[in-house]
Amino acid sequence: MIETLQERVNADELLVRRGRYLSTTLLLEIGSAAWLIAIFEGRIVSVTSGPFVMSSSSFALRTSKEEWEKFSSSRPPPGSNDLMALIKRRVLKAEGDLQIFMANLRYFKEAFAKLRPARAVA
Repeated sequence: MIETLQERVNADELLVRRGRYLSTTLLLEIGSAAWLIAIFEGRIVSVTSGPFVMSSSSFALRTSKEEWEKFSSSRPPPGSNDLMALIKRRVLKAEGDLQIFMANLRYFKEAFAKLRPARAVA
């Protein structure tokens, strides 16, 4: 699922424009799985699957597989619908240079929301 992030984010020109000043590498850990996500000027240039011996990233986001499944569902429950809600509930840990994360919070919220399946319109 994480591997589709590059295609989904890069296909959204408004999101790429929002992140045009963002160039970084972040580590995403979901349970025992890890990915390095490299971003250059708002475009995701690579998503590399771990494990990593000595990964280099600006910051890391870490959560359990169960919490990520709730977050990435088509209708996440309250408290699992937003990255900051996960942090507030202490089920998502943000570590490292958090200035980059906080300065581009809306970009990261929208980017990771792209992993949710499309809901059918009623």
